[in-house]
Amino acid sequence: MMPMESALQVTIFVEECDTWHHRPLFAEIVHRAHEAGLAGATAFRGVEGFGASSVMHAPRLLSLEQDLPLVIVIVDEEERVRRFLPTLRELIDEGLVIVERVGIMRCADRDSVPAQV
Repeated sequence: MMPMESALQVTIFVEECDTWHHRPLFAEIVHRAHEAGLAGATAFRGVEGFGASSVMHAPRLLSLEQDLPLVIVIVDEEERVRRFLPTLRELIDEGLVIVERVGIMRCADRDSVPAQV
């Protein structure tokens, strides 16, 4: 079994229409995470959902503008994540940020790992 490492996972819930200086908020968060040298960040589009406002967000067939829920997940070492949290506080006016300890297992490309006999 591969060894587990301790890390922090940040899960950010926003809406597709949220912006930061005319740029999609999710893109700004992912790019800032990249600039900060974090291990990785991925944005996921939700199919349907609601938050504190209880407004349902779902695809609308007759609308060009969608307001679907988005989730951004970032995982890295605790110290690096904690250094990034003030950036999230600066960027997010409305939304939810969850920070939790997780165990991670780093998997290498099987072709690059020497075979064990």
